[in-house]
Amino acid sequence: MSDAQHDPRRDPERFSTWTPREASVAQSVAQYSRFVGLMKIALPSAAGFLLLLVILLPQLRRDEDRYRIDTEMSDAKSGDNLSMTNARYFGTDDEGQPYSVVAAGVRQRPENEETIELNAPSAEISLKDGKFLSAKANAGLYNRGDKKLDLTGNVDVGEESGYRFKTGSALVNLDEGTASGKEPVTGEGPLGTMEAQDGFNLSDRGRNVLFNGKSRLVLNSKAAVKTEKPAEAAKPAGAPR
Repeated sequence: MSDAQHDPRRDPERFSTWTPREASVAQSVAQYSRFVGLMKIALPSAAGFLLLLVILLPQLRRDEDRYRIDTEMSDAKSGDNLSMTNARYFGTDDEGQPYSVVAAGVRQRPENEETIELNAPSAEISLKDGKFLSAKANAGLYNRGDKKLDLTGNVDVGEESGYRFKTGSALVNLDEGTASGKEPVTGEGPLGTMEAQDGFNLSDRGRNVLFNGKSRLVLNSKAAVKTEKPAEAAKPAGAPR
């Protein structure tokens, strides 16, 4: 038998080995078609599920405590006390206005989980009229349940564009937007400077301030001119000056 008769390239059975490859391609196409059909159902379903989470998650969180905690770093110093640095507490007051409490360091008291010791705290309430009521001190205690701050050491309390008061200690109620202190207080504002021996009471989110004990108010020159003009206008015509 000649070499040409044994040439595998001319053997019909040799070309039959390509048949499974054609079948494999057809099977791959069928599998890809099924995959595409599955994705047409799965992707819209997944998108709808994510949209549902975005809508429902804020609603579910309303049933939880209205404050949350955000910390950049935490460090547990003991098994009983939890300490954190750069802590931030967020919440809303009784009128739905947001407030925040920021501290360089905090430590939770083991005997009272609601009370937290603060290092260099500062608090701020965003008022509906766009202004801010703020308070800061060297140290303090924050009761998360009562939403109260007990501040000590170089306490500074005031309203963004109004009066600022400085005293040794003060109690701030974040829920009601009030602040009070019993130690001597000094302050300054648009009208001038003031001081009081027995502290102050700030209410209505900074709109009203009451000074206790012996007090002294010094008006600046611009404020004095403004207060004199209405009095002159109130005089009847022809009245002696």
